[in-house]
Amino acid sequence: MTNAQPISRYPVPGPGEWPDDIRARILEVQEKAGFVPNVFLTLAHRPDEFRAFFAYHDALMLKEGGLTKGEREMIVVATSAVNECLYCVVAHGAILRIYEKAPLLADQLTVNHRKADITARQKAMLDFALKVCRASGAVGEADFQTLREHDFTDEDIWDIAAITAFFGLSNRMANVISMRPNDEFYLMGRVPKAAADTRRK
Repeated sequence: MTNAQPISRYPVPGPGEWPDDIRARILEVQEKAGFVPNVFLTLAHRPDEFRAFFAYHDALMLKEGGLTKGEREMIVVATSAVNECLYCVVAHGAILRIYEKAPLLADQLTVNHRKADITARQKAMLDFALKVCRASGAVGEADFQTLREHDFTDEDIWDIAAITAFFGLSNRMANVISMRPNDEFYLMGRVPKAAADTRRK
């Protein structure tokens, strides 16, 4: 069953209104995912910001480095929960379940990462991310030292902070515009894809 609720309180441009580069990006995502995540459709309302948003997103989330793709998604899920962002918790929770092949993990991180089925190193990473999220002015040398003891480099620490900060922007805008998660995200990584498709009908 498809939900007919609006995906944004702002106008959502149709395909005929998309600039060529944005159309190409949306069609590429649709081809890969099988649907278009609503973040692409809602941000198309502001083409310049769409381009800047996804350029920074890709620079942070698709780069090589000391953090795995799954760990980057852990940061997004845990901090988005603090920021009460339904869209990012649901959408990135789905991506996290798929990357980590762990159907319970996103729910655990949303509630309490210290009780989640992750390593001590990842718990330290999320302790730091949540400090950046809640009280970045209190970050100091002791936080860096703790992360170094878990083999994070200073560049990794920058990445943790930058992902937290970037999604802080994303969380707030998603909340303000009432960005609705796609129904498809809820079952992704929880049940086999064929079963998920059947349940949505």
